[in-house]
Amino acid sequence: MTTVLLLILSVIAGVFLGKHFGKKEKLAKNLLILSAGFLITICLNEVFPEVYTSNAGSSLGIFVIAGVLLQMILEALTKGFEHGHFHHHNEHNILPIALMVGLFIHAFIEGIPLANEKHELSPYLLGILFHNLPISFILGAFLFNRKDESRNTSSYPSLLIVALFSLASPMGMLLGNYFNPDLQPYFLAIVGGIFLHISSVIIFESNKNHNIDWVKIGLVVLGVSLALIMHIFHHHPH
Repeated sequence: MTTVLLLILSVIAGVFLGKHFGKKEKLAKNLLILSAGFLITICLNEVFPEVYTSNAGSSLGIFVIAGVLLQMILEALTKGFEHGHFHHHNEHNILPIALMVGLFIHAFIEGIPLANEKHELSPYLLGILFHNLPISFILGAFLFNRKDESRNTSSYPSLLIVALFSLASPMGMLLGNYFNPDLQPYFLAIVGGIFLHISSVIIFESNKNHNIDWVKIGLVVLGVSLALIMHIFHHHPH
């Protein structure tokens, strides 16, 4: 129950911040970079070791690649929304239904491995929560701060998208309870591929004129450091 509440609250908190501070694009970008450093460390330090030390066999790399390809397909629906690219496109090119479907599938799949997590505040869960905040921030900014063609446009579709996104991971977690626990490494491998793709795209995107962006490097290092500190406390609590 705690896990479900944290998942929902992470989305609501991000949307709330995006609604009120969403016009500060630099803040959204910095949150994404920070979360990318955190996420790629969780992926390499927690998810992949668990995947490759399982007894699932040597075919797990295929599922990691499947996760990368799946995320690429989902980005055809979201137009790179997870990377903060919504402002590079005409907002009307991102259909709310396509955005909703893409984000829902993304979050739903992330929730499935949570069904077999042994600790309530596992590194994997914290990775999802940390990942949810900037995406929800951008979602809130996009849904509630965009210039509508009509001032009387109903906010119900926006609220529906937020509700579905906040419930997607808990629903995936619920479904995961019905899967054989032996399938856990395969689902983790798929999510690992999704995490790896999203975080690496954010981190390795070209800077303007390919100059060194010290702020970006600092934020990545901070995100990595936070994940490493969490890793140490989780595996060596005493």
